Amino acid sequence: MSEPRPDGPGTVGFLHTAQVHVETFEALSRELIPAARTVHRVDPEALELARHDGARERVRAVVAGHLSELREAGCEVVLCTCSTLGGIAEGLSEDGLDVIRIDRPMLRRAVTLGPRIGVLAALTSTVEPTTQVLAEEAAGADVTVEVSVVDGAWDAFLRGDAEDYRSRVTKAARMLSSRCDVVVLAQASMEPAAALLTGLRTPVLTSPRSAVEAVAAVIPSRRRGGSE
Repeated sequence: MSEPRPDGPGTVGFLHTAQVHVETFEALSRELIPAARTVHRVDPEALELARHDGARERVRAVVAGHLSELREAGCEVVLCTCSTLGGIAEGLSEDGLDVIRIDRPMLRRAVTLGPRIGVLAALTSTVEPTTQVLAEEAAGADVTVEVSVVDGAWDAFLRGDAEDYRSRVTKAARMLSSRCDVVVLAQASMEPAAALLTGLRTPVLTSPRSAVEAVAAVIPSRRRGGSE
């Protein structure tokens, strides 16, 4: 957790489902919103619960509880870094608390880069929320979405084998890129693979940086609104 300057933009909250994301988003926060105080909450069990059919209302209650606690901690903006939980979290935005889902800024850009969009996911539970946001951002435009769930990737992530995880994602992205105008890496945890894909002609988009940039863009408007 970082401390704000007296004239800083306030407190930004992060809701994660993996501890590994804390370091990633704290580093991005120091770079992009250095004056903000940050609060991180990590709940791996929320993701596991979301993977079970029929658990949506239970997941919503869990996410609402975390958002309430982050608001009590002084957060005005919260970034949900889990693409599976993003839609639920975003839907719980209310007066006094803006909730940003990690993948929306990335997917908003993706629909501007061509009609053939490839989605690479490590979890099947991510597919529906990701494609739903793509449909929203396309706003009726004629786009086609090809989804590829990377075989064995999530098991590699869970056992902490970052090299195997990155290798599987990279290989799948290369295959998908030949059929698409843009490839999006649906999970924040896939971001390190992008460094191995810089030689592709097809753009490969990741979510962490664009999401924190979206937070940075929201903060000034909230500060102005609070002073009027």
